[in-house]
Amino acid sequence: MSIKNKFRTLFSVEDEEYYEEYQPYRPSEPEEQLTRSEKYEKKDRKNVVSLQSVQPQIKVVLSEPRSYDETQEIADHIVNRRSVVINLQRVDYEQAKRIVDFLSGTVYAVSGDIQKLGPHTFLCTPDNVEITGNITQMIEDDEWN
Repeated sequence: MSIKNKFRTLFSVEDEEYYEEYQPYRPSEPEEQLTRSEKYEKKDRKNVVSLQSVQPQIKVVLSEPRSYDETQEIADHIVNRRSVVINLQRVDYEQAKRIVDFLSGTVYAVSGDIQKLGPHTFLCTPDNVEITGNITQMIEDDEWN
């Protein structure tokens, strides 16, 4: 026997008989024929969602810090997805500037927004709150300053 024949017999597939097992066909029980409106009703019931489960209660926190040390607590509210109104009237200018800078970074980190509401008042919101409207005309008026 040549080497060719040895490899051919070694790697060749012999025709073996095999049997496939089939399950006998059993007709299923006929289902009730639903009308189109019944089908849509069933489909609509699956899509009903409670609004309370979708939108948690949104909170707004009012804060009047007296020093820069209280800024971390305000930032924690923003990170926890709460809007914060900050009144900086009781803080000197330099500390107020540091507070606004720190909170601006926090708001940026959570993709939120910060708006000036008045001369010493700011609104910081997380990304789940949208701020609409503009009150800059009132801020620019001399009687409001």
